[in-house]
Amino acid sequence: MKIYTETFTIKTSRRIQVIKVTEYVEKIVEKSNINEGICHIFTPHATAAIIINEYEPRIVEDYIKWITEIFRPGGGWRHDEIDDNAHAHLASSMIGSGRILPVSKRSLVRGTWQEIMLIELDGPRERRIMVQVLGE
Repeated sequence: MKIYTETFTIKTSRRIQVIKVTEYVEKIVEKSNINEGICHIFTPHATAAIIINEYEPRIVEDYIKWITEIFRPGGGWRHDEIDDNAHAHLASSMIGSGRILPVSKRSLVRGTWQEIMLIELDGPRERRIMVQVLGE
């Protein structure tokens, strides 16, 4: 089994933001020279998340609306007494900091409308995304 790992950085510009990163991940998968296997996408941050879904302006607004309605910034969370970012920790823990996709013929296997996105929950910040491809 081969393992290929690469990390890239994204600078965010808003407190809550959705950024498509599919193209970065696809280039890493191709570069890995792994024909069949899996790809793990992970952000090592407690206030960011990774999702796979459709990316178009209205649904991006809906992702942000859902996050702010469910995990209300400034919503009286106990952790806000320390950092004023409890909403970001809660959202990240529920959404998740990583995703796994199959790899076939040196390409990600994903649906027509599926894109990989970083969700910034406590920006603006600089975020790392680690991509690890495992297989043959």
